[in-house]
Amino acid sequence: MTGKISNSMQTILNVKKMENGIAVYYDEGGETKFESFNFSELVDMKINALDLLKDYKNYTVDAKTHAIAMNK
Repeated sequence: MTGKISNSMQTILNVKKMENGIAVYYDEGGETKFESFNFSELVDMKINALDLLKDYKNYTVDAKTHAIAMNK
């Protein structure tokens, strides 16, 4: 799924565990928005859910393509 990642990656401000996945909060134009990802989507993107919850600042999110990537 990494082929879908665009140049519009946003810094993750916070994350919250949900019943079936993780909600990822980010800033867009001064407004806090969120994108939710279920655990299956995270696995498909090779994102470790526990690491995302613990060290979310190591990741970025792209709501347009519904993708998360690790910062390099």
